[in-house]
Amino acid sequence: MAQKFDPNTAQNLLEIEKQFAVKAVEQAQTYWNLLEKIQPRELKLTKLDDEIYEHTMRVFPEFSEAPHEKLVKLDEDWMKSVEGKKRWRGFIEEYKEKMKEYNFGSLIRMDANGEYGEANTIFVTRIQFYAIEIARNRLGLNDKAHELAKAEGEKEKLKAQKEKEKAEKEKNKKRK
Repeated sequence: MAQKFDPNTAQNLLEIEKQFAVKAVEQAQTYWNLLEKIQPRELKLTKLDDEIYEHTMRVFPEFSEAPHEKLVKLDEDWMKSVEGKKRWRGFIEEYKEKMKEYNFGSLIRMDANGEYGEANTIFVTRIQFYAIEIARNRLGLNDKAHELAKAEGEKEKLKAQKEKEKAEKEKNKKRK
């Protein structure tokens, strides 16, 4: 007879952790691509965006205080403090039955004005990601990231175009 699974005593299997990390990175890349292509205020991340936004502002009223510094630059120490964990835990549990993968890991940018990178990224649950990014988008706090992502996308296009032209030249030289 199989024993009941207890997550508190389960071993961390390296392969499973790697798979979660890969999925979190893929989600971050997808989100950054969306920020490049869509004006953040027009971006819809889930079918529950309105509910998540209203709930976030109700539970975390400090996020709604202009100039929204607590959303622009996340305070990881506060998020992981006893009080922060308690508030977030209650918030997260509201989505247990409403959203698939609500508690999966996601990467989020600490500073909304920057891109994803080792110094600007922390690990949060999926619903925390949605709560923060939906609020950032609606309040215009991701506008700088949108411009940054667009500029980065243009650089990548130019680089790809130059590489293509270079390959064509090499191909033509070999024909002659």
